[in-house]
Amino acid sequence: MPGVFNLSVDEAVKEVRETRALGVSSIILFGLPEKKDEVATGAWAEDGIVQRAARAIKSAVRDVAVMGDVCLCEYMSHGHCGIVKVKEKPGPQSLGAAAAPPAIAEYEIVNDASLELLARTSVSLARSGVDVIAPSDMMDGRVGAIRAALDEAGFANTPILSYAAKFSSGFYGPFREAADSAPQFGDRRSYQMDPANIREAMREIELDIEEGADMIMVKPAMPYLDVIAAARDRFDLPLAAYQVSGEYAMIEAAARNQWIDRERVMMESLVCIRRAGASMILTYYAKEAAKLLA
Repeated sequence: MPGVFNLSVDEAVKEVRETRALGVSSIILFGLPEKKDEVATGAWAEDGIVQRAARAIKSAVRDVAVMGDVCLCEYMSHGHCGIVKVKEKPGPQSLGAAAAPPAIAEYEIVNDASLELLARTSVSLARSGVDVIAPSDMMDGRVGAIRAALDEAGFANTPILSYAAKFSSGFYGPFREAADSAPQFGDRRSYQMDPANIREAMREIELDIEEGADMIMVKPAMPYLDVIAAARDRFDLPLAAYQVSGEYAMIEAAARNQWIDRERVMMESLVCIRRAGASMILTYYAKEAAKLLA
């Protein structure tokens, strides 16, 4: 994406210093580990990339709120958001040739076993100085599991910002490519939400609140303004909306082709999200918007 980069820890600290000076009071961290495996070790390791970045940022910029995205997809070798149980079928064979590698016939995301890793990741991030835990995996029961783990580890005051209504969307493409987190097989429709079903979104949000979420989020933002508005009308919690990579990329592509006024459309898109009811906006435009609003 134009103007968006994966940053080393030292460069992330510089970026946060600059962003905070512009008036942006909170950031969210995502990690890209050196190695991936089938139990997302990089997500919960004490020397994981997000843990190291959080410690460095909190040491250098003390008045910024650091949020930590909690998901396993970036750290899993297969790119799914939870532990995968795979059933294989033999690949095609021919005379005189070595057998082809097995092809995946079907798989299952093992929900409850995944909760343990998500809880472990959350505690690890809290220990590293992350102020807000933001689970984005969409496993059932993960907010309750994370809340219990944080409380047990002495982080009862660490709030949870739940990606409560995260839709199975085509707008995530640029981020998945940059984070190398696209599923190696299948898709995420079995645990992310049906874009056509707003009633399910309300049920998911309500369940997360019952499990202990302090804040809720709708993702993506602009294609789901009706969901944001419905959530604002129904739930009296801080409400975030995530203007995702595909939304950003569309604006950038249209602007580069001189089809739109970039700054005007950028600000209009953020105003629309705010108008729908979001009290917080996660956006790649935070720094630029802060400059224009100053």
